[in-house]
Amino acid sequence: MYLKSLTVRGFKSFASATTLKLEPGITCVVGPNGSGKSNVVDAIAWVLGEQGAKALRGGKMEDVIFAGTAGRAPLGRAEVTLTIDNTDGALPIEYTEVSITRRMFRSGESEYEINGNTCRLLDIQELLSDSGIGREMHIIVGQGRLDGMLHAKPEDRRAFIEEAAGVLKHRKRKEKALRKLDAMQVNLNRVTDLTAELRRQLKPLGRQAEVARRAAAIQANLRDARLRLLADDLATLRTTLDREIADETALRERREQVEAEHAEVQGRLGELEAALAEDAPLLAAAQDTWYKLSALQERFRSIEQLARERLRHLSATGDDERTGRDPDQLEAEAERVREQEEELRAALTDDQIRLAEAVEHRQELERQLAAAERELVAAAKAIADRREGMARLTGQVNSARARTTSAGEEIERLAVAHADALGRAEQAQADLDAVSAQSTEADRDNADLDARHAEAVAGQDRAQATVRSLADAERAAEKDAATWKAREEALSLGLRRKDGAGALLARAGDVPGLLGSLAGLLTVAPGHEAALAAALGGLADAVAVSGVDEAVEAMRLLKISDAGRAGLLVGSPAGPGMTGSADALRPKLPDEARWAPDLVECSAELRPAVHRALRDVVLVDDLAAAADLVAGNPELRAVTPDGDVVGAYAAAGGSAKAPSYIEVQAAVEEARSNRLTAERAGAELRDQLVEARAEVAAAKEAVQHAAAEKREAESHRNAAARRLAELGAAARSAKAETDRLGESRARAEAARQRDLTALAELEERLRLAEETPVDAEPSTEDRDQLAAMVPQARQNEMEVRRAVRTAEERVASIAGRADSLARQATAERAARERAAARRAA
Repeated sequence: MYLKSLTVRGFKSFASATTLKLEPGITCVVGPNGSGKSNVVDAIAWVLGEQGAKALRGGKMEDVIFAGTAGRAPLGRAEVTLTIDNTDGALPIEYTEVSITRRMFRSGESEYEINGNTCRLLDIQELLSDSGIGREMHIIVGQGRLDGMLHAKPEDRRAFIEEAAGVLKHRKRKEKALRKLDAMQVNLNRVTDLTAELRRQLKPLGRQAEVARRAAAIQANLRDARLRLLADDLATLRTTLDREIADETALRERREQVEAEHAEVQGRLGELEAALAEDAPLLAAAQDTWYKLSALQERFRSIEQLARERLRHLSATGDDERTGRDPDQLEAEAERVREQEEELRAALTDDQIRLAEAVEHRQELERQLAAAERELVAAAKAIADRREGMARLTGQVNSARARTTSAGEEIERLAVAHADALGRAEQAQADLDAVSAQSTEADRDNADLDARHAEAVAGQDRAQATVRSLADAERAAEKDAATWKAREEALSLGLRRKDGAGALLARAGDVPGLLGSLAGLLTVAPGHEAALAAALGGLADAVAVSGVDEAVEAMRLLKISDAGRAGLLVGSPAGPGMTGSADALRPKLPDEARWAPDLVECSAELRPAVHRALRDVVLVDDLAAAADLVAGNPELRAVTPDGDVVGAYAAAGGSAKAPSYIEVQAAVEEARSNRLTAERAGAELRDQLVEARAEVAAAKEAVQHAAAEKREAESHRNAAARRLAELGAAARSAKAETDRLGESRARAEAARQRDLTALAELEERLRLAEETPVDAEPSTEDRDQLAAMVPQARQNEMEVRRAVRTAEERVASIAGRADSLARQATAERAARERAAARRAA
């Protein structure tokens, strides 16, 4: 192997296509500086796959493309083709000449070719690696490398020696194999992870598959039942259809028959009618003719009588002459011809029997001749075998016997191995079945564990849902309590007065007999606060005192402190005539009206004053009811729920006004009640939440316990699955070995049978060869006699065939002649009888 040629185009300084023809023995390129020696070496290294621009004395790979000169434009690509003589087959390729081409464009794209076929750089490297050629090999000594080799360190020299010894390619292959092993290990780890994940998913998938199988079985049964029903319906319908078709066919045939008969009758009727129409004139003519013929008949009768009389006087004068043969002679001749025909037919039958016997005799002779020839051939072969060498035939027999003996031993060995393998297979299958049963039981246990785990998770979910619900309810209760508390505080701020009443309430300790704000001391029926505040008027914002003296003292205090004015309600115990007389004087009210004092609750000390302030006030639904009430009872005042007051001499009302202290106090009380309710509900919910959280903790512990049991069972199941897989592989291996040994045994038995057949043939040949004398030639006397008899038999057969054919022709020529003569005799006798009858007449 050597470099045959180098073609450079557009590579570095080679702008035009340049081909260098190389002969065997050229090992270096010499020349003055700048002549392009290094470019030639760079071209060889580049085409062999060099990828480093610095190794090619450039900054980047595009520098290898011709960059242009002052008189020539740069090129767009570089191309180098190296032709290697491969006559000695050093390169593992079937060609005696290998051309390697590398092409590079300024866009950075590269192309590689081997003998004009596009390939990869890896293909070129693999092709050259086994021959010690490559871009990194020691065979390419570029600029400055010789000095480096001469002054190389021991490590560098070792690298050169390893390159020369071909170690580098094996190291690269090792590195490649290691990279493949690393990638394989990564894939193996991934497969292990996937296997674990799939094993984790196998259980639910198995349950789904079981459900799918049951569903498929049910669907199959359903389809089968439907198909059976449809088949039964189809059979019934087909039977009905066949019966209907048969009836229809019979009716159609009967109809066609009747129609045909009807058509025939119609045709016959038409013919008769036509014949009747045609024969009507003929009938009339026939009648006329009949009358005429009747007259002629009478005339002819008379003439006939006259003729008879004349005939009586006449007599016959002689018989007619007969020219035909005598009928008796004709019958005798016919009898002779019939006897001759029978004789000829009997002779024909004899000749046919002789022909069959001749054919059978000829075939028997031919069979005997063929058997004799086979015997002669066998005898000649036996003599030839005997003469060629009994030793060789004996050796073949012994060799065949040895082969059959060895085959028998091999069959016995294979039978023992097959039985052993069959036992191992059965044991492996039994182990597999046992482990499978254990795995099935473990699956059932896992199903129970899954159910318990799912139940625990469901319980935890329910407990957590309860906690979330209670927490939401608690937050809602806290929010409601905070809302009502803020409303209560805001409304309470509205109760703080800055007038005289407020000053009195602020100095309650300095005012003897001060009971408090009237709004706080009254309890009004819900929904009537505005109406009672309007009815009380200024007293709605008043301060309650225990008596008149206390009221005077309070007013004196306001004057002294210049704190403003205040309304005062004087409370006193009920005296005679303060309430009872008023209740007795109450007029009757409409059903929808109510007395205002009945809607207010207060202490006994304030009740007389409140009843006096509200003694003439009635609550009604609207202004119309108020007008009607006041019209009928002028002494009363009517108040609506909106706070409109209607009286006989005064009225007050209109749009909404600022709430009174009574309304504010009622709102405060409502807010306080709602706050307390919300706080109680929040306390209850907190207690329930504590219990629910305890249940969540217990449920979480149960889930963890169930999960731990499930993980333990899963590990056992995985171990069982691995054991099952190992046993399955062992069972399959044993089964495969059993099948292989069975097939080997069958092949060995077939080979032994062929050897036995060959041995029997060889022994038969040996027996014949031993029984046949060495010098005795097989006798051909019987064969020659049979060979002479066969042509005679064939000649005899041909003569008998000719006799049969002649007899057949004679029988055919005479057949029917006797019948013809008999018919002639009968005809002649009849003619003579007619003539005799005429003569007698």
